This record gives sequence, structure tokens and C-alpha cells, in this order.
Amino acid sequence: MDAKVESNVRTVVPEEVETAAVSTIAIAWKKLRKNKGAIFGGGILLFFVTISVLAPVLAQYPVNEMRYEEALLPPSASHWLGTDEFGRDIFTRILYGGRVSLLMGLVAVAIAGSVGVLLGVIAGYYRKLDIYIMQVMDILLAFPSLLMAIAIVAVLGVGLTNAMIAVAISVIPSFVRVVRGSVLAVREKEYVESARALGVSDGKIIFKHILPNVASPIIVLATVQFGSSILSAAALSFLGLGAQPPNPEWGALVFVGKSFLTQAWWMTLFPGLAIMLVVLGFNLLGDGLRDALDSRIK
Repeated sequence: MDAKVESNVRTVVPEEVETAAVSTIAIAWKKLRKNKGAIFGGGILLFFVTISVLAPVLAQYPVNEMRYEEALLPPSASHWLGTDEFGRDIFTRILYGGRVSLLMGLVAVAIAGSVGVLLGVIAGYYRKLDIYIMQVMDILLAFPSLLMAIAIVAVLGVGLTNAMIAVAISVIPSFVRVVRGSVLAVREKEYVESARALGVSDGKIIFKHILPNVASPIIVLATVQFGSSILSAAALSFLGLGAQPPNPEWGALVFVGKSFLTQAWWMTLFPGLAIMLVVLGFNLLGDGLRDALDSRIK
């Protein structure tokens, strides 16, 4: 019986689907390459990821080395982006801070995406559970994401790890709503109805037929939320609730620099520019991916 079912499912979903999927990826990549905004955004992200990974090679000074005789020096040949109140090189701290900020965004999106996709699929596929899951999500969406993150940190405690968890929880409802809407559309397709009528298990239907067809909006949302998560994590650090000194996270650098804004503007400007450019890069790339993966856009 199982062999017969599998044979029928292959008839309903033929092997040509794989070729079509490869063709779709090729078309999306071609459209993405033509999008100047997406290429520019991807270039920004590639630049910051590269310099963050190569921080030990590119850094001119130890990240936490204090030189009080060089405190608050403006940008110069010896210190490209100036120094802070302890004489630490700002360029070096931004390089290492990129590692922390990008990691925070990655962990937050990974957690939110995993939980959000799971709950979204359950809500979209199992209609009896839909109302309960979405009521919880609606309650969470009633709070501004940053305010919710602050409240979660207040409960969990101040720190880098708790900040990542807080940002992740605040992003989960966005993933749930997007995935649920996509699953509701896909679950009514003929090939899903045929597989269900043939007795294929829900697990196989979800993983083989539904998830591959809702991957596009998930990828786009994850890209955009990556930038938003970095911004939220930086905001928490700026408020003193995230990364703590001497951790060179970008939001924490801006927080320290605000106390010296009139004396050493570079302490705030350059970390702030790094945050702005990375978030801009993710937004541009996300818009490009949305246009490339949307079959309705020619």
C-alpha cells in the first residue's frame, strides 16, 4: 500500500518539478543581479561581514588596550576613526563590534525563524489550532517590538544573551503571520489535496509540498528582520540593557559616545554609521529578493 501511495504521489508531483525549481532559482538570480539596489545592499553586507571576520588581521591595536595619553584623539593617520575616552582605537572596536552585532542579529533571526515557521505552519495547516496560536500572536503584536524586548530583558536580566533572546521573541509574531498566510494559500492547491486524499502523512505533506513552496516569503522576511534585529539589539545596548562595556557592540559604542558628543563626535558618528549602513544593506537586499522571488514581477 505504501509503495502504491508513493507511486501515485510521484504521478501527482512529477520529477519535472525539480527541474522547474532549478529554473525558478536561475530566473530569480538573474532578476536579482539586475537589481542595482540589491547588489549595492549585498555589497555593503559583504564588506561588513568581511571586515568583521578579518578583524584580527585588519585591527591596528588590541581591542581593549587602554592608552590614556591618547584619549579622545580625533581621526588621524595613526587612528583612522579616532580614539575613545580610554585611548582605545575606534576603528578596531568597530571591527570587533561588527562580530557581536552581526552575531546578535543572526541568533535572533535563527531563533525567531525556527519558532515562527513552526508555529506558522501549525496555525496554517491545522485550522483547529489556528485561533489559539493567532490570538497569542495578536496579543504580542499589540506591543511595539522594542518595548516588548525591553520588558523581556527586564524579566530575564541585563546581558548580551538575554538581549538576543528578547529580540528573537519580539520578532516571532512576524514570522508566524507571514508563514501562516502562505501555508493557508498553499494547502488549498491541487497537489496538496491530492496527496492528502492518497493518505500521505501530514509530516510528508508539510516538508515535501508546503515548506518548499512558502520558502520565498520566509527568506525575504528573514533578510529584512536581520537588519531590524541588529537595530533592536543596538537599541537595547544603547539603553544599557544589552551588551555591557567593555564589549564593543555598536549600540554600546554609541551609548558610551553620547556622553562625549561635544568633545569627541567621532565616538558616536562612526558606530552609528555602521549600524545605519548594515540595516540599509539588509533592507535593500530584502527588497531585491522580494522582487526576484515574486513570480508576478517580470
